[in-house]
Amino acid sequence: MFTPASRYHGVEVARYEPPDGGDPIPYVRRRLLPDPAGLTPAGFHTVSEGDRLDRIAAAAFGDPELFWRIADANPVLDPPELTDRPGRRLLIALSAAAAGSTHGF
Repeated sequence: MFTPASRYHGVEVARYEPPDGGDPIPYVRRRLLPDPAGLTPAGFHTVSEGDRLDRIAAAAFGDPELFWRIADANPVLDPPELTDRPGRRLLIALSAAAAGSTHGF
């Protein structure tokens, strides 16, 4: 259902059965965030004026759509907060799959 690069890849899809007998409604179960302390650091990025998570992800992972991995590794309630302060140091972490391999990000 989701590509391997999706933050929802591997998350269970469940079905809600309406009590009125209507059509079942599929939904994605809640995705639990990883504990940043358990992530394997691959590097760090110091935020500069005008930085955006998608651009940082493109530089770090080669794919701007992997911005969510940076957000997961640097817990805040609102991901844009991660780039609102120049000088902030962001953790760039290996994916869980890559942490056990020699292929990097």
